Amino acid sequence: MAERRSPFYGSIVGLGATMGRVGGDFISAKYYSGIADEHLNTRANVGVQDLSTMGKMDIKGPDAVALVNHVIVNDASAMKPGQVRYSTVCREDGGIMDDLTVFRLAPEHFMLVTGSVNRLKMLPWLLHHAEGRKAYVTDITAAIAFPTIQGPRSRELLKVLVSDADLDGLKRWSFTSGRIGETPVLISRTGVTGELGFELFVPADEAASVWDMLMRTGRDFGLKPYGVLAMFTLGLEKAYPAHGIDMDESRTPFHVGLDRWIRFDKGDFVGRDALLKVRDQGVDERWTGLILDGDKPAATNARVMAGDKDAGVVTYSDHGYSLGKVLATAHLKLPFTANGTELSIDIDGTPTRATVAPMPFFDPEGSRLRV
Repeated sequence: MAERRSPFYGSIVGLGATMGRVGGDFISAKYYSGIADEHLNTRANVGVQDLSTMGKMDIKGPDAVALVNHVIVNDASAMKPGQVRYSTVCREDGGIMDDLTVFRLAPEHFMLVTGSVNRLKMLPWLLHHAEGRKAYVTDITAAIAFPTIQGPRSRELLKVLVSDADLDGLKRWSFTSGRIGETPVLISRTGVTGELGFELFVPADEAASVWDMLMRTGRDFGLKPYGVLAMFTLGLEKAYPAHGIDMDESRTPFHVGLDRWIRFDKGDFVGRDALLKVRDQGVDERWTGLILDGDKPAATNARVMAGDKDAGVVTYSDHGYSLGKVLATAHLKLPFTANGTELSIDIDGTPTRATVAPMPFFDPEGSRLRV
């Protein structure tokens, strides 16, 4: 497959990042100084990650809202320009094709930010459903660099760097425009770390200078870059399900606790009938949190046992560096999902205790997001 590089590639390699292939044929940073260091610095100060690999789909035209509302389970028609909403995109059978964020740029103009891998299937999916509608879909991934600045000092840093934007008044799940130097940027108060954070949309041909300004200014705020692996551990602590790991087309939003984003009352959308059946019939398993004994994570797809009974399967396990514990998420059969239930997972040939725990594991009240 062709190797794709983000607009920040040269800058990231210059920082000594260990690179690897990620979704959508991109090469991106796996880690820099080390996963634990990057994770803890983002919790304590501020971190920056290159998310340019994520898909950006521009949708405009008189039927833009009808198209977006047809393919997502959330309600785009209720959005105002400047708002962001999270949603899943489902097949007719209710299986999750992707989870994404929807930006309403104007009354007839949206941008969908898709998963890196899922960009490759979301574009033809959107084009297919745009047929017969006055809505025009363009993949603008290559034109937009996408750094995310996350952590308790992120606003403090960006207030020094960004002009023409009210970052104090910017609420979560909303965005505004501003400038970094002479470069126009869109600034969204979103992210997947569980911290105060902002995602920036930057013209690709001006991205390198923005990165340089960010790194120079960030020295005074404890800014460090973090890679994909730290992103996963930060997301694990907050129990943010990841497509391709915790969910896929074989499971519905009800299986991973994302049904609260479904708006059945908005009218028809792809997968609605199937999802109504799941809602009415219920599910026989639940995406569940586990705290593991010892210091070794479980393997993905490891079986979770209740004595000699198969209780389910691990989706992801890693260190919860903020908590000093090894964590896991798993799809467990309902009889084994009560908090405090003791189960077992084989780790390197040793049966290891895994205790069902409430999710999210870290900052369950979400207070760090509300500052």
